[in-house]
Amino acid sequence: MADVLHLEQTVSTEIEFTGVGLHSGAPVRMRLLPAPAGSGIVFRRSDLDNFEIPATGRNVAKVSYATSLMRQGVLISTTEHLLSALIGMGVDNVVVELDNLELPILDGSALPYVQAFRRMGLKTQRRRREYLRVRKAVEVREGDKFIGLYPGEGYSISYKIDFPAPIGAQGFVTDLAARRYDREIAPARTFGFKEDEQKLRDMGLIRGVSEESAIILTRDGVQNGALRFSDEFVRHKVLDLIGDLALAGHHILGHVVAERAGHAMHTALVSRLLKDRSAWELVTLGHEKQKKARAVAAADPRLVPA
Repeated sequence: MADVLHLEQTVSTEIEFTGVGLHSGAPVRMRLLPAPAGSGIVFRRSDLDNFEIPATGRNVAKVSYATSLMRQGVLISTTEHLLSALIGMGVDNVVVELDNLELPILDGSALPYVQAFRRMGLKTQRRRREYLRVRKAVEVREGDKFIGLYPGEGYSISYKIDFPAPIGAQGFVTDLAARRYDREIAPARTFGFKEDEQKLRDMGLIRGVSEESAIILTRDGVQNGALRFSDEFVRHKVLDLIGDLALAGHHILGHVVAERAGHAMHTALVSRLLKDRSAWELVTLGHEKQKKARAVAAADPRLVPA
């Protein structure tokens, strides 16, 4: 990668989105605001005296059908699609201001965010990005479900799912270092089964769902139009995973393997990772020749690296 890719970024100007929350059904106005280098991703409730909640693992709240953050009793819900887009497009610092508890679902994917970033532009900052480099395996198992994070180059992901028909078994492998997030992952939409609708509504969920914000499945197939990818379902799980692992607070250098996991296991992995300080280190990339020269000189000043 060119060295500039290892510098932090923020949005170049305010970006606004409006819509309804997937689960609450509540209308919401959300603004993405430029933020200083080193400040990270911070959510702000403008309807609650601008109360702020940093997007970090220590603030993870209940996780089942969505990933929520909570601090001092204040909730931010369904953060995963936006967080995924921020990581996927290399945005490090931003204030996410919203006037309700849940982010807008938009079209059920991260594509509207990616399109807005491209339209409005991103701003490169002077601070070098710190990556979380995985040093040893960290795993979470739950019956036949599994997720693990391992040392590796880049940020590669291997995900397998197995749902009832018409989805079935699907697998997808990608590496964010290849910079194909916008084409391969961002357009993949959330999905659900029509037969589960009433049960979920009775639980207070999916009150804001529509045919424009999710893939709706029946036993015969997709109810509302063509898929964007033949394997759109597993790609969306990868999208969710990237957003959930953003709660580690840094872009990751490592390899993720997941089988039939979900939000709860994704965030459990973040928690387990952050608690084991021997499992990771923070590093900056770029200027590799200079770093090599300093290391060699420290070992023996008479040696000059090739």
